[in-house]
Amino acid sequence: MNIYNTLHRKKEKFQALHPPLVGLYVCGPTVYGDAHLGHARPAISFDVLFRYLKHQGYKVRYVRNITDVGHLENDADEGEDKIGKKARLEELEPMEIVQFYLNRYHQAMDLLNVLPPSIEPHASGHVIEQIVLVEDLLKSGYAYESAGSVYFDVEKYNADHHYGILSGRNIEDMLGSGRSLDGQAEKRNNIDFALWKKASPEHIMRWPSPWSEGFPGWHLECTAMSKKYLGECFDIHGGGMDLVFPHHECEIAQSVASTGKESVRYWMHNNMITINGQKMGKSLGNFITLQDFFEGTHELLTQAYSPMCTRFFILQAHYRSTLDFSNEALQASEKGLERLMEAYRSIDKLPTSLEQTQDIASLKSKCYDAMDDDLNTPIVLSHLFEAARIINSSVAGQMQLSQENKEELKDLFDIFLLELLGLNDSHKRGDASYESFSKAVDMLLNMRMEAKENKDWATSDKIRKELTSFGFEIKDSKDGFEWKLSK
Repeated sequence: MNIYNTLHRKKEKFQALHPPLVGLYVCGPTVYGDAHLGHARPAISFDVLFRYLKHQGYKVRYVRNITDVGHLENDADEGEDKIGKKARLEELEPMEIVQFYLNRYHQAMDLLNVLPPSIEPHASGHVIEQIVLVEDLLKSGYAYESAGSVYFDVEKYNADHHYGILSGRNIEDMLGSGRSLDGQAEKRNNIDFALWKKASPEHIMRWPSPWSEGFPGWHLECTAMSKKYLGECFDIHGGGMDLVFPHHECEIAQSVASTGKESVRYWMHNNMITINGQKMGKSLGNFITLQDFFEGTHELLTQAYSPMCTRFFILQAHYRSTLDFSNEALQASEKGLERLMEAYRSIDKLPTSLEQTQDIASLKSKCYDAMDDDLNTPIVLSHLFEAARIINSSVAGQMQLSQENKEELKDLFDIFLLELLGLNDSHKRGDASYESFSKAVDMLLNMRMEAKENKDWATSDKIRKELTSFGFEIKDSKDGFEWKLSK
């Protein structure tokens, strides 16, 4: 179920959300390596949702978890813990691995202008809550202990409820097609999933429990932490489409089995970023880290791409559609972003007429309609490009705008380009200080204008020559000057 399909297309404007506090839970990263482009997509997609909910006047508690225990190598119940394995290979404490890559993840999110969540809980910090949840599931009769581990009884749950309600999978097909797993004879069925795993002697991360010294299963953490911070029933749960099964399906089962009701009102899933049609991910070895993108160091990259270019690239496709990586698409995103930013920078310098000549209000209304229609960011961008065309036509003297038009254009870009889409001019320098940088350049060029008025040609020429040598393109106009950075 998709929140915007069910609500916004009926123009109900979030009326089914839970006032006054909207609960938003999004599955965060497993921090055992550098974040890649695939991690950026859910972060940016749900950042836009977070921004829009707040813009609409809602108080939002945004919870994004950090998986730092219990996520095994094959996303199921066998293999090593991903963080534990890296810690063993590098002879480090697991939390050293977690902290190092979490710091780098946060740095990448800051560069992408992703707002921090309200709460960022760690799985390792909520083991007690997960043990309590396992106890509740055992009491409900939908879990069983076996050789020190605890498993969820999927077949028994399905007899009373419906396992597969989110993914559309059929339990009979899963039972028939499942393979026998080495070391999993303790399970009643191959489709049962681990709630608590008894730790093997070499397993580094372990906690005492009523059943064994061990660790929680991967699917348990989100159910336990969302309940702690958002209650038994909350509004929106988000994550990548690859989490629909088994992760989110297991969350639904755990919630219904422990409380008698589903905890999530609306599910939202972003689609994948692909390379040559194949999902980008660490497990496939075809990922490009965000650091590679920003520095241009990966063999598949022909150049470096700024964080804002990367954000624009992701937003120019609908969050539920696949997005295929290519240098050509990223270069087009780079040019598109600069076109919008250049138009935005030109607004204050636009000449004006006495009469209002353009219907900018309708563009603003269309942008809201697009946001209301399943967060349709590509349509929002198309309307912003139409606004940029109007601005450029005015700059070229082909169209006149009123002062009211200028104010409406400024408002349009401020709300949709900067506030809701979270784009800015930091792509020029790789940081968020472009506004101060721009003001400094304007100050120098105003000094040049004063020098020209005073017929101080030496100072005027020196400022222009120096700025040109630094990569600026400067153009004198009847109203003063224009400038931009060269490629």
